[in-house]
Amino acid sequence: MNQEIINLFDEYTHVPLTRDEFLRRLTKMTGSLAAALAVLPMLEVNYAHAQTVPPQDDRITTERITYPGDDCTMKGYVAKPKANGKYGAVVVIHENRGLNPHIEDITRRVALAGYLALAPDALSPVGGTPASEDEARDKIGKLDAQKNLNNYIKAFDYLKSREDCNFKTGCVGFCWGGGMANQLAVHVPELKAAVAYYGRQPDAADVPKIKAAVQLHYGALDERINAGIPAYEEALKKAGIKYELYIYEGANHAFNNDTAPTRYNAAAAKSAWERTLKLFGETLK
Repeated sequence: MNQEIINLFDEYTHVPLTRDEFLRRLTKMTGSLAAALAVLPMLEVNYAHAQTVPPQDDRITTERITYPGDDCTMKGYVAKPKANGKYGAVVVIHENRGLNPHIEDITRRVALAGYLALAPDALSPVGGTPASEDEARDKIGKLDAQKNLNNYIKAFDYLKSREDCNFKTGCVGFCWGGGMANQLAVHVPELKAAVAYYGRQPDAADVPKIKAAVQLHYGALDERINAGIPAYEEALKKAGIKYELYIYEGANHAFNNDTAPTRYNAAAAKSAWERTLKLFGETLK
């Protein structure tokens, strides 16, 4: 697909544009409203593809939980290996569309790899993730940044209160959640590993606070997010932080999201996931 169309969709989902403005510009690019509407399903996510690991997989167990947040009750989705034991804990952080079937599937993938995984719903303070993605993005943008950060920090308190946690913790986040993973690396000193997929970088001045091993994944075509890479990498080097940085040629923002057919890049997603699990294996077992 034309890269300009993909960039327009990225602008729509992250600036964001209104849907009417997005469709107007998409219609101009494609030549007609009919052509725009034909292209749209190839851009938008399709959760019918969101069950790589089915909820009923007999190797894992899943549950809906709540835990105390910052002046709210946080909701979350937990997946873990079925066998009894103590496991390294991973907080899975969703994109700017909230806790959806795709992120729940990723949570089950983490569990299948041998970890206690929790995906908090950042929109819990406002009633939880709505069905409308536009509404979810709007609500994400209105969250109190400090309270939202505190809600994720408190997820680790919840995990450590469980008997099946070995007290080694990490996180992995995507898009908006990738930015949050970077923030957790800064603000949770006991964190062992932080993995950020195409996420906004933290302020360079905060980087020396990081104690975790950091792993960063970017799509080479993702100009908007990639603009922040040089300053982040320079700060990581200067502070002596252990980090890995990977840029995948030909990959767009959201390349790991297999429910987004146009931007999904199977080769990049496979490499990034293998690297993610390798780091977790080195730090959380």
